[in-house]
Amino acid sequence: MRSGNPALSKNSFENLIATSNEVMTLDGTVNKTAISMGILLIAAYYTYSNAIMDYVIIGFVGGFILALVTIFKKEWSPTTVPIYAALEGLALGGISKMYADSFEPGIVPQAITLTLGILFALLFAYKSKIIQATENFKLGLFAATAGIFVVYLVSFLMSIFGSGGLPLMNPSNSSMFSIGFSLFVVIIASLNLVMDFDFIEEGASNGAPKYMEWYGAFGLLVTLIWLYLEILRLLAKLSSRK
Repeated sequence: MRSGNPALSKNSFENLIATSNEVMTLDGTVNKTAISMGILLIAAYYTYSNAIMDYVIIGFVGGFILALVTIFKKEWSPTTVPIYAALEGLALGGISKMYADSFEPGIVPQAITLTLGILFALLFAYKSKIIQATENFKLGLFAATAGIFVVYLVSFLMSIFGSGGLPLMNPSNSSMFSIGFSLFVVIIASLNLVMDFDFIEEGASNGAPKYMEWYGAFGLLVTLIWLYLEILRLLAKLSSRK
Protein backbone atom coordinates (compact mmCIF):
# COMPACT_ATOMS: atom_id res chain seq x y z
CA MET A 1 0.00 0.00 0.00
CA ARG A 2 1.54 3.29 -1.11
CA SER A 3 0.38 6.90 -1.34
CA GLY A 4 1.96 10.04 -2.68
CA ASN A 5 0.39 11.89 0.24
CA PRO A 6 2.97 12.06 3.06
CA ALA A 7 0.18 12.27 5.63
CA LEU A 8 -1.35 8.97 4.53
CA SER A 9 1.57 6.58 4.15
CA LYS A 10 1.22 2.80 4.13
CA ASN A 11 1.85 2.73 7.90
CA SER A 12 -0.65 5.43 8.85
CA PHE A 13 -3.24 3.06 10.31
CA GLU A 14 -0.92 0.33 11.58
CA ASN A 15 -0.63 -0.49 15.29
CA LEU A 16 -3.52 1.79 16.21
CA ILE A 17 -5.98 0.31 18.68
CA ALA A 18 -9.14 2.05 19.81
CA THR A 19 -9.18 2.41 23.60
CA SER A 20 -12.97 2.83 23.81
CA ASN A 21 -16.11 1.91 21.92
CA GLU A 22 -15.72 5.03 19.80
CA VAL A 23 -13.98 4.17 16.54
CA MET A 24 -13.30 5.94 13.28
CA THR A 25 -16.21 6.10 10.83
CA LEU A 26 -16.58 7.39 7.29
CA ASP A 27 -19.36 9.78 8.29
CA GLY A 28 -17.23 11.13 11.13
CA THR A 29 -14.32 11.71 8.77
CA VAL A 30 -16.58 13.52 6.30
CA ASN A 31 -17.81 15.79 9.11
CA LYS A 32 -14.28 16.54 10.30
CA THR A 33 -13.21 17.27 6.71
CA ALA A 34 -16.12 19.68 6.28
CA ILE A 35 -15.22 21.47 9.54
CA SER A 36 -11.56 21.72 8.53
CA MET A 37 -12.40 23.07 5.08
CA GLY A 38 -14.79 25.58 6.65
CA ILE A 39 -12.04 26.86 8.93
CA LEU A 40 -9.63 27.07 6.00
CA LEU A 41 -12.08 28.99 3.82
CA ILE A 42 -12.92 31.49 6.58
CA ALA A 43 -9.23 32.19 7.24
CA ALA A 44 -8.52 32.42 3.50
CA TYR A 45 -11.39 34.84 2.96
CA TYR A 46 -10.05 37.06 5.77
CA THR A 47 -6.58 37.46 4.25
CA TYR A 48 -7.92 37.63 0.68
CA SER A 49 -10.54 40.30 1.33
CA ASN A 50 -8.14 42.40 3.43
CA ALA A 51 -5.14 41.79 1.12
CA ILE A 52 -2.91 40.73 4.05
CA MET A 53 0.20 39.30 2.41
CA ASP A 54 2.27 39.19 5.61
CA TYR A 55 0.46 36.02 6.70
CA VAL A 56 1.56 33.96 3.69
CA ILE A 57 4.96 32.98 5.11
CA ILE A 58 3.58 32.68 8.66
CA GLY A 59 0.79 30.44 7.43
CA PHE A 60 2.93 28.14 5.32
CA VAL A 61 5.76 27.80 7.88
CA GLY A 62 3.36 27.36 10.78
CA GLY A 63 1.26 24.93 8.76
CA PHE A 64 4.34 22.90 7.80
CA ILE A 65 5.42 22.61 11.44
CA LEU A 66 1.93 21.57 12.54
CA ALA A 67 1.75 19.06 9.68
CA LEU A 68 4.91 17.37 10.95
CA VAL A 69 3.55 17.36 14.50
CA THR A 70 0.28 15.83 13.27
CA ILE A 71 2.05 13.12 11.27
CA PHE A 72 4.21 12.03 14.22
CA LYS A 73 1.56 12.61 16.92
CA LYS A 74 -1.66 11.43 15.32
CA GLU A 75 -3.48 11.41 18.66
CA TRP A 76 -3.06 15.19 18.79
CA SER A 77 -4.89 15.64 15.47
CA PRO A 78 -8.22 16.85 17.01
CA THR A 79 -6.27 19.91 18.18
CA THR A 80 -3.59 20.30 15.52
CA VAL A 81 -5.73 19.83 12.41
CA PRO A 82 -8.12 22.79 12.98
CA ILE A 83 -5.10 25.03 13.70
CA TYR A 84 -3.34 23.66 10.61
CA ALA A 85 -6.44 24.45 8.53
CA ALA A 86 -6.53 28.03 9.87
CA LEU A 87 -2.82 28.63 9.16
CA GLU A 88 -3.03 27.20 5.65
CA GLY A 89 -6.12 29.30 5.04
CA LEU A 90 -4.24 32.47 6.00
CA ALA A 91 -1.49 31.54 3.54
CA LEU A 92 -3.82 30.49 0.71
CA GLY A 93 -5.83 33.71 1.01
CA GLY A 94 -2.69 35.77 0.47
CA ILE A 95 -1.48 33.58 -2.39
CA SER A 96 -4.91 33.76 -4.03
CA LYS A 97 -4.89 37.56 -3.77
CA MET A 98 -1.48 37.66 -5.47
CA TYR A 99 -2.80 35.54 -8.35
CA ALA A 100 -5.96 37.65 -8.65
CA ASP A 101 -3.94 40.88 -8.79
CA SER A 102 -1.30 39.50 -11.18
CA PHE A 103 -3.63 37.76 -13.63
CA GLU A 104 -7.40 38.20 -13.34
CA PRO A 105 -9.86 38.38 -10.38
CA GLY A 106 -11.97 35.50 -11.70
CA ILE A 107 -9.09 33.07 -11.42
CA VAL A 108 -9.70 32.42 -7.71
CA PRO A 109 -13.40 31.41 -7.82
CA GLN A 110 -12.60 29.32 -10.90
CA ALA A 111 -9.85 27.46 -9.00
CA ILE A 112 -12.09 26.91 -5.96
CA THR A 113 -14.94 25.61 -8.13
CA LEU A 114 -12.66 23.26 -10.06
CA THR A 115 -11.05 21.93 -6.86
CA LEU A 116 -14.40 21.16 -5.23
CA GLY A 117 -15.76 19.76 -8.49
CA ILE A 118 -12.81 17.37 -8.82
CA LEU A 119 -13.20 16.31 -5.17
CA PHE A 120 -16.86 15.36 -5.55
CA ALA A 121 -16.40 13.83 -9.00
CA LEU A 122 -13.61 11.54 -7.83
CA LEU A 123 -15.48 10.66 -4.65
CA PHE A 124 -18.42 9.57 -6.82
CA ALA A 125 -16.08 7.66 -9.15
CA TYR A 126 -14.45 5.92 -6.18
CA LYS A 127 -17.72 4.99 -4.42
CA SER A 128 -19.24 3.72 -7.67
CA LYS A 129 -16.01 1.76 -8.39
CA ILE A 130 -15.42 3.54 -11.69
CA ILE A 131 -11.90 4.11 -10.35
CA GLN A 132 -10.40 1.48 -8.06
CA ALA A 133 -7.22 1.78 -6.01
CA THR A 134 -5.58 -1.39 -7.30
CA GLU A 135 -1.98 -2.21 -6.48
CA ASN A 136 -0.78 -1.20 -9.97
CA PHE A 137 -2.73 2.05 -9.70
CA LYS A 138 -1.04 2.81 -6.38
CA LEU A 139 2.44 2.00 -7.68
CA GLY A 140 2.02 4.13 -10.80
CA LEU A 141 0.57 7.06 -8.88
CA PHE A 142 3.29 6.87 -6.25
CA ALA A 143 5.99 6.94 -8.94
CA ALA A 144 4.37 9.89 -10.75
CA THR A 145 3.92 11.86 -7.51
CA ALA A 146 7.50 11.20 -6.45
CA GLY A 147 8.73 12.39 -9.85
CA ILE A 148 6.75 15.63 -9.54
CA PHE A 149 8.22 16.36 -6.14
CA VAL A 150 11.71 15.79 -7.52
CA VAL A 151 10.93 18.53 -10.06
CA TYR A 152 9.68 20.75 -7.20
CA LEU A 153 12.87 20.11 -5.26
CA VAL A 154 15.12 20.90 -8.23
CA SER A 155 13.20 24.13 -8.90
CA PHE A 156 13.42 25.10 -5.22
CA LEU A 157 17.17 24.51 -5.09
CA MET A 158 17.65 26.49 -8.30
CA SER A 159 15.70 29.40 -6.84
CA ILE A 160 17.86 29.36 -3.70
CA PHE A 161 21.00 29.71 -5.80
CA GLY A 162 19.58 32.66 -7.70
CA SER A 163 18.51 31.14 -11.01
CA GLY A 164 14.80 31.72 -10.36
CA GLY A 165 13.79 28.07 -10.48
CA LEU A 166 12.65 25.97 -13.41
CA PRO A 167 10.85 28.02 -16.11
CA LEU A 168 7.99 25.48 -16.31
CA MET A 169 7.11 26.29 -12.69
CA ASN A 170 6.60 29.98 -13.51
CA PRO A 171 2.86 30.85 -13.55
CA SER A 172 3.56 33.39 -16.31
CA ASN A 173 5.10 30.76 -18.60
CA SER A 174 2.38 30.16 -21.18
CA SER A 175 4.31 27.73 -23.39
CA MET A 176 2.50 24.53 -24.35
CA PHE A 177 5.14 22.44 -22.56
CA SER A 178 4.70 24.41 -19.35
CA ILE A 179 0.88 24.20 -19.56
CA GLY A 180 1.12 20.48 -20.32
CA PHE A 181 3.27 19.93 -17.23
CA SER A 182 0.80 21.80 -15.01
CA LEU A 183 -2.11 19.83 -16.46
CA PHE A 184 -0.23 16.59 -15.72
CA VAL A 185 0.39 17.71 -12.13
CA VAL A 186 -3.29 18.60 -11.67
CA ILE A 187 -4.28 15.12 -12.90
CA ILE A 188 -1.82 13.39 -10.55
CA ALA A 189 -2.88 15.55 -7.59
CA SER A 190 -6.52 14.74 -8.38
CA LEU A 191 -5.87 10.99 -8.50
CA ASN A 192 -4.15 11.20 -5.13
CA LEU A 193 -7.62 11.93 -3.74
CA VAL A 194 -8.57 8.36 -4.69
CA MET A 195 -5.66 7.11 -2.59
CA ASP A 196 -6.82 9.27 0.31
CA PHE A 197 -10.36 7.85 0.07
CA ASP A 198 -8.93 4.34 0.05
CA PHE A 199 -6.79 4.86 3.14
CA ILE A 200 -9.64 6.51 5.05
CA GLU A 201 -11.96 3.63 4.17
CA GLU A 202 -9.30 1.19 5.31
CA GLY A 203 -8.92 2.97 8.65
CA ALA A 204 -12.68 2.94 9.24
CA SER A 205 -13.00 -0.75 8.33
CA ASN A 206 -10.13 -1.65 10.67
CA GLY A 207 -11.71 0.13 13.64
CA ALA A 208 -9.07 2.84 14.04
CA PRO A 209 -9.38 5.19 17.04
CA LYS A 210 -11.89 8.05 16.86
CA TYR A 211 -9.18 10.72 16.59
CA MET A 212 -8.14 9.24 13.26
CA GLU A 213 -11.20 10.91 11.75
CA TRP A 214 -9.35 14.21 12.21
CA TYR A 215 -6.20 12.65 10.81
CA GLY A 216 -8.09 11.40 7.75
CA ALA A 217 -9.45 14.93 7.27
CA PHE A 218 -5.89 16.22 7.53
CA GLY A 219 -4.72 13.87 4.79
CA LEU A 220 -7.49 15.03 2.46
CA LEU A 221 -6.72 18.65 3.28
CA VAL A 222 -3.06 18.22 2.30
CA THR A 223 -4.03 16.87 -1.12
CA LEU A 224 -6.75 19.49 -1.69
CA ILE A 225 -4.36 22.35 -0.89
CA TRP A 226 -1.82 20.95 -3.35
CA LEU A 227 -4.53 20.49 -5.98
CA TYR A 228 -5.88 24.03 -5.51
CA LEU A 229 -2.43 25.62 -5.83
CA GLU A 230 -1.69 23.66 -8.99
CA ILE A 231 -5.05 24.57 -10.52
CA LEU A 232 -4.28 28.22 -9.75
CA ARG A 233 -0.92 27.87 -11.51
CA LEU A 234 -2.52 26.18 -14.52
CA LEU A 235 -5.23 28.85 -14.83
CA ALA A 236 -2.59 31.57 -14.54
CA LYS A 237 -0.63 30.03 -17.41
CA LEU A 238 -3.75 29.76 -19.55
CA SER A 239 -4.61 33.38 -18.70
CA SER A 240 -1.15 34.47 -19.85
CA ARG A 241 -1.90 33.15 -23.36
CA LYS A 242 -4.78 35.58 -23.86
